[in-house]
Amino acid sequence: MFIKIMKKECTIYKKLKDKNVQCLACSHRCLISKGRTGICGVRQNIGGKLYLLVYGKVMAKYIDPIEKKPLYHFLPGTYAYSIGTVGCNFRCSFCQNYDISQFKEFYGKVLGEKITPKQIVNEAIKNKCKSIAYTYNEPTIFAEFAHDTAKLAKQKNLKNILVTNGYMTKECLDYISPYIDAMNIDLKSFNDKFYLKICKARLKPVLETIKLAHKKKIWIEITTLIIPGENDSKEELEQIARFIASVDKNIPWHISRFFPAYKMLNKPITPIEKLKQAEKIGKKYLKYVYIGNV
Repeated sequence: MFIKIMKKECTIYKKLKDKNVQCLACSHRCLISKGRTGICGVRQNIGGKLYLLVYGKVMAKYIDPIEKKPLYHFLPGTYAYSIGTVGCNFRCSFCQNYDISQFKEFYGKVLGEKITPKQIVNEAIKNKCKSIAYTYNEPTIFAEFAHDTAKLAKQKNLKNILVTNGYMTKECLDYISPYIDAMNIDLKSFNDKFYLKICKARLKPVLETIKLAHKKKIWIEITTLIIPGENDSKEELEQIARFIASVDKNIPWHISRFFPAYKMLNKPITPIEKLKQAEKIGKKYLKYVYIGNV
């Protein structure tokens, strides 16, 4: 069942002059004039207030093994009730969930099945899940929805997981972190040019999120999708592994195999030999390195 756009006022933003607003959820920190949305397409300035258009609307919900997030060292062998909405603050040309992340390109409007935070929590308990994962698209853009759900989940002894590109602001992480137990953070590259060209974002905010989440004692695992010719040089893999180790050598690093998708159909599948090379590099610095998507 799909519903008309409903809306709820956002928490993470500030009002500016002439009914303009600034969104503080992600590191784009969009300045949004009346009637417009931010880059994500789901946070809209209506009459000088910022509203979340996907509050209580999910486009995807599944019961997943927690290892699929991927989290290998957090509640292993359990299931996560996983939800996502439409929209994203990145424009990754290799996105596997591009139909929901780039929803405007495919649907031209916000879509989603109506569900309340309480219903999500009840469904998780009913299906014997130990956690709720905010995933499939970028949870930062629906932070208020995730926050309210996670707060209720905590009261029912459920854990909360963010599967994120890490582009959230400090304000956003401060807002949601009291209810978040684990995060899988994509570190897509260690090259700012890669982030600019392929994701339409920057590297530094992702690194800051990783460091801050660790400081807040949230369990972290890192994922890097290895794309042939883009982020697979020995030097860059070494930089990623060294950075993770500088935060904590016990952070697991998931090295994921690329398959052509969306606007990167011309790229070859990542050779197994390249993944093994990355694994070998990673193990020089880190205790836990895993090859995935093979």
